[in-house]
Amino acid sequence: MVGAVLGMLFAVLSQQPLQDALFRMRRRSRSAIRSLGRREESGPAWSTFSLGPLQTSALVVEGDGEALIPPETVYVHVLDEEVALPADMVPWRDEIAVESERLREEGRTPLWNGPRYAVESFDISRTPLDERPEIHLRLRPTDYYTFLAAQQLDRRLPDGSTPRSAYLDANEPLKAPPFLHCSFAVNIAVVTADDMLVVSQRSDRVRMAPGVWNSSVNEGMSRHIDSSGRSAPDLHAVARRGMREELALEPHEYKLELLAFVLDVDKRHWSAHFFARLKELRSQDLQERISRGVADRWEHQTIDYVPFRPAPVVRYLLREDRVHRWAPLAPALFHLALVHAFSRTLVERVEAQVLRRL
Repeated sequence: MVGAVLGMLFAVLSQQPLQDALFRMRRRSRSAIRSLGRREESGPAWSTFSLGPLQTSALVVEGDGEALIPPETVYVHVLDEEVALPADMVPWRDEIAVESERLREEGRTPLWNGPRYAVESFDISRTPLDERPEIHLRLRPTDYYTFLAAQQLDRRLPDGSTPRSAYLDANEPLKAPPFLHCSFAVNIAVVTADDMLVVSQRSDRVRMAPGVWNSSVNEGMSRHIDSSGRSAPDLHAVARRGMREELALEPHEYKLELLAFVLDVDKRHWSAHFFARLKELRSQDLQERISRGVADRWEHQTIDYVPFRPAPVVRYLLREDRVHRWAPLAPALFHLALVHAFSRTLVERVEAQVLRRL
């Protein structure tokens, strides 16, 4: 009798460990069977930002949203020599100048040839002690007509090639001659005091990317406005100018933080991605402020206010009427802003949940 009881007790105590061991063996066996058909794989080290069906040409070059880039570790150098187009692209610039003059003669708005900067090089290192990112941005003078000429990346040159095929290598996305990098802007994710993300639709009147959805502040660096004398421009000052001109906001009304540097590898546009949280102004307050006038009102035709939480923002990015109408750099900006506010772990978990429900 005692032996039978002991036998039953032993069976009960050993049942769960035995079941656990059998479960582990079955799981390893299934994994081994699945791996039999697998082969070595490789992928590019540099991939552009994507989120399920949302595919962009935005390459996040530096910054992950969680670790901010301090302003004191960003060094901007301006070189003296102006950017020159290759000889076979100079006629394209001349065409733009002729078009602008024709518009002027017809009493229409001409193309203002504003002074700009081209990116000569963008170098990244780390500070010795705390390994914070250290950025060296080297710029050359250029102008808007040169920028417009260089944007014709797929136009045929006299030899049958295109600027894209002649001067760019898809395997080395950061390498390009300065005349193809005639655009450097700041893009800012603006969040109101009542936690609403401000998103804008570009006006149909703008020449570049009309009608697409973008950050509410997208400001190009100006050689005339953003440089005093021979001094180099300050990226935070450019961002503050954008906040003032596009949303009528003053520096004391928000906190500004630099999240990342991003390159649109298709159009070759560089951007410094910022996050700005308003201290007191709510979405309704901002809407009323804008109604009283802003300097660059004509650049936007619609403003949306989206609850600044991971799920609503991700669903908004992937809406059927939005997913293919984004400016290339905007989705990466909003993702990085979410990561900054809520952590990468939480944001990526929510993104996966939203994508599973599509």
